[in-house]
Amino acid sequence: MLKLYNTLTRKKEEFKPLSKSGLVKMYSCGPTVYNYAHIGNMRTYIFMDILRRTLKFEGYKLKGVMNITDVGHLTSDGDTGEDKMQQAAEKLQKSPYEIAEIVTVEFFKDLARLNIGKPEIIVKATDHIADMLDYVIKLCELGYGYETPDGIYFDIAKFPGYGKLSGIKLDEQKAGARVEVNEYKRNASDFALWKKAEPEHIMQWDSPWGKGYPGWHIECSAMSSKYLGKLFDIHTGGVDHIPIHHENEIAQSEALEGKKTVNTWMHGEFMLFDNGKMSKSLGNTYRVAELAEKGYPPMAFRFFCLNAHYRKRLNFTFEGLAASATAYERLLAGLYQHKISAERAPKAVLDKYAADFSAAISDDLNIPYALGLLFTMLKESKSKDIYALALRFDGVFALDLDKAAASGVAAPENFDIPEEITALAEKRVKAKALKDFAGADALRKEIADKGYTVIDVPGGYKINK
Repeated sequence: MLKLYNTLTRKKEEFKPLSKSGLVKMYSCGPTVYNYAHIGNMRTYIFMDILRRTLKFEGYKLKGVMNITDVGHLTSDGDTGEDKMQQAAEKLQKSPYEIAEIVTVEFFKDLARLNIGKPEIIVKATDHIADMLDYVIKLCELGYGYETPDGIYFDIAKFPGYGKLSGIKLDEQKAGARVEVNEYKRNASDFALWKKAEPEHIMQWDSPWGKGYPGWHIECSAMSSKYLGKLFDIHTGGVDHIPIHHENEIAQSEALEGKKTVNTWMHGEFMLFDNGKMSKSLGNTYRVAELAEKGYPPMAFRFFCLNAHYRKRLNFTFEGLAASATAYERLLAGLYQHKISAERAPKAVLDKYAADFSAAISDDLNIPYALGLLFTMLKESKSKDIYALALRFDGVFALDLDKAAASGVAAPENFDIPEEITALAEKRVKAKALKDFAGADALRKEIADKGYTVIDVPGGYKINK
């Protein structure tokens, strides 16, 4: 029995799809493509992927939708500031559409690097402006939307259920405590359905209220209902979406339909950096490709993420990532011994591991426990059956376990390490000992530029081509 934690009810619930055919309809909040996704963002998509893989493992079929936000996401949650796409366009001297295309391509490359499967339907906000306008017009006709000099806003006072996802109590909330005050709003937390555009704004469309562009929240409501219907099974995103974006989605969707529109809301927790916030504004974010340049393969990062439950905060450090890289190599090396064995394993043993694995992933995606089962299973007598069962589990883990080799990974051919590279690696060790981390990173990059990678391992380092 699959149980999933529902943020809305704040408890684990038995999952029962709406469709008797076993088709699960799922919407996942995708990236705002004004800048490249960092590893904190990618943790959320790994969570989405694990959920999708678990549903498939348990026999369900999927109809997943993920949006690409290429307009409407403002720099402030209070519906003030510039559109992030417009801001990036001005900074980089490119059109918003050029930036969106470049960043979207790289986003999907990162998904592929991390074995994150794409949802069945990918939708861009700019392709659905008419759907969003129709949605806003209907909300206005129902009395939920009102016009101000700068846009059309949703009147949360007319939606009694506002705050049920996040637990926000509006009568206890002072104006400006959560969002910036907009003098035109009836309530501090009213949110934009449609923004009126200044003449110089690059992205704008005709509307009953003049030239403008959609609010961020209306995009997901309009597109999810178009592709998944008025009620669907699961909506996913990061915990940062709970208090504003998803709260607003619920308000506008349920206001329009007059009933619940999502059965289960699920959210992945934050990734921290050295126990502090990870964000582009703080300059402490890394991309998957940058980790690879530092010698950490994408699967090491995925393995690192899988060792923490999706609802637990995960603290990123390079020391932790290095330890995960080493553990991952040991996992593959141990699995290889089963791969080359001609022996068979008792059916009762295999059935027990299979049952325990299914129970773990069915308990709100307890992947860390499932990984522990895998390591325990590898301690059994060497058997090709253990290897085959591990590959079955990898349908959920997606850790490329089929690439197991004697050395742990499919390593390059034997090679001699040049003295120059060794000298740089030793110099880097000294820099780290002096806590000169910037210098150590510079040395790692210099080694990479010369065609080698250096990976920190317990007691030292490892160099590969």
